[in-house]
Amino acid sequence: MIVVTGATGTVGSEVVVGLRERGEAVRALVRDGSAGPAAWDGEVERVAADFADPQSLDAALAGADVVYLLVAVHPEMAAHERNVIDAAVRTGRRPQIVLHAAAGVEQRPRGVRFVGAHVDGLDHLRDSGLPWTVLAPNGFYQNFLGMAGSVGSGVLAVPGGAGAVSYVDARDVAAAAVEVLATEGHEGAVYTLTGPAALTHGELAGQLGTVAGREVAYAAVAPEQALAGMLGAGWDPWRAEGMVELYGLYAAGGASAVSPDVEKLTGRPARSFAEFAAEHEAAFRA
Repeated sequence: MIVVTGATGTVGSEVVVGLRERGEAVRALVRDGSAGPAAWDGEVERVAADFADPQSLDAALAGADVVYLLVAVHPEMAAHERNVIDAAVRTGRRPQIVLHAAAGVEQRPRGVRFVGAHVDGLDHLRDSGLPWTVLAPNGFYQNFLGMAGSVGSGVLAVPGGAGAVSYVDARDVAAAAVEVLATEGHEGAVYTLTGPAALTHGELAGQLGTVAGREVAYAAVAPEQALAGMLGAGWDPWRAEGMVELYGLYAAGGASAVSPDVEKLTGRPARSFAEFAAEHEAAFRA
């Protein structure tokens, strides 16, 4: 039995579908009352669980052989990862834990709370004695869809400085996760999942302009301006501050490494940003 946490999100939902296409028995953790995405077949076992409720996690992980540990960005995300790991220990079955972390987790960067939470989770996982694997993806191409309105008006405005980032397609991350979850030989490995190239945000703006049919200028917003904009748009302060920290890492070149691990795991090259942008031409032209 493969248990997938974060199963209704961008990556998790694709992981569930991919595992079922391979005939794997899947238990998906969902919010209470949720049936999950329509793409799931009737053989997916849906279990309501709360990362902050150990009793619900004990029930969700009962009989698990492998656990895909993916938690949402949240002020308590480190505790949520620890809670799932502790529940896996309590099963007594020593299930394999595949931790969905973030690129750079091995370098333990300071001052980036999202990555720091995964560092804490990985330390706890290593101390647990359970077999483990880490998938460490970089930022997703899909995040740019949330900026489609700005791109359509001719501006890509983020606090990314001049640093290059090896963004990755979330579908490639899901495909890599399916391979790790469904096969053996990955214990103790840390797979860094990136796209095929590191691009500056100026270069990304150029590629978006190609599909948008107009020039798109990159505006390197100051961190304090970006934070004010997020707060003004209703973001909670913890997450907004964390995004500014993450873009600071990008600006400093801390997310520019390119890894072959997507192709190593899936057997095909990682999708390029140009491919992704062309696929979503209608959104970026709107």
